Amino acid sequence: MDLNSVYTEIITEHNASPSHKHHIEDPTAVLKGHNPSCGDEIELELRVKDGVIEDASFTGIGCAISQASADIMIDLIQGKTVEEAKKLAATFLGMIKQEITDDEQLEALDEAIALKNISNMPARVKCAVLGWHTLENAVEGKKD
Repeated sequence: MDLNSVYTEIITEHNASPSHKHHIEDPTAVLKGHNPSCGDEIELELRVKDGVIEDASFTGIGCAISQASADIMIDLIQGKTVEEAKKLAATFLGMIKQEITDDEQLEALDEAIALKNISNMPARVKCAVLGWHTLENAVEGKKD
């Protein structure tokens, strides 16, 4: 099986059966993200305690890429500090912008690397980054 097939399978799995698409109890941050170019919308919920993301989830509607990307992102950030989550977001966004191409740097993204080739599809980039931009705004305390 080639790498593109594996990546497609990861995105399909996270879209078809997202494990983080629900509400959480007692979120400390709730922020909506919207991609006006295609209509994707998510609402990210975070519960942060002592600088650590204890729990996170999302709800909303969108294409397979936006939904899978948000689900994969939450897999990565749960249990991490806010600072670690910010660094992961910066790495992901750097990968999508093709500013970070070093495989060692990208290893921290785990399954999110499956979205790497989205950078070659400009119309889909905003779909892939929706959850990540919403995360950045949420941890910075920005409002909808």
